[in-house]
Amino acid sequence: MAKLYFRYGTMDSAKTLNLLAVAHNYRKQGKRCLLMKPRLDDRFGTQTIRSRSGLEAEADLLVDPDADLDPSLFEGQDCVLVDEAQFLSERVIEQLRDITVDLRVPVICYGLRTDFQARLFPGSKRLLELADSIEEVKVTCYYCGKKAVFNLRLADGHPVFDGPQVDLGADEKYVPVCWSDYRAARRAADATSVSD
Repeated sequence: MAKLYFRYGTMDSAKTLNLLAVAHNYRKQGKRCLLMKPRLDDRFGTQTIRSRSGLEAEADLLVDPDADLDPSLFEGQDCVLVDEAQFLSERVIEQLRDITVDLRVPVICYGLRTDFQARLFPGSKRLLELADSIEEVKVTCYYCGKKAVFNLRLADGHPVFDGPQVDLGADEKYVPVCWSDYRAARRAADATSVSD
């Protein structure tokens, strides 16, 4: 039976680089690999899946939150690779789960586990509930070198904890941090807001 995989990590943990390497390996072996991503992720262009290292590929399928996935698009594929899976709806995740069973095509989803407030994204929550395999892609804390587990959002170089859950950005807006540094930044922001 094909499996549903969730490979999660913080910002800057090379999730997309890993996805592109997997796609390269499948294609090098002459296998069919479908690349998909949420339509809302247009940071590097509508169709582009790009890692911070500069490697990129074109997405074969863009997905809206309310999408009905056409099973015929997945027939004959050897693998489906999904970038930024945290932005998918629970409904789309459930359809990907069905593809692994009905069409026997493995689906490997890459994405963030939690947002800048340390809350699960809906797509990530559903993946944690349904995936056969859950793997962490690790990176070190921007500040201290411990293992990073959270995403710290920055505005003008300062941590922020208010705002919409989805605010697209890269190195200019997010850094990976450990719990200690996340907590210290949160406490400093709370103390600043109390004194204002």
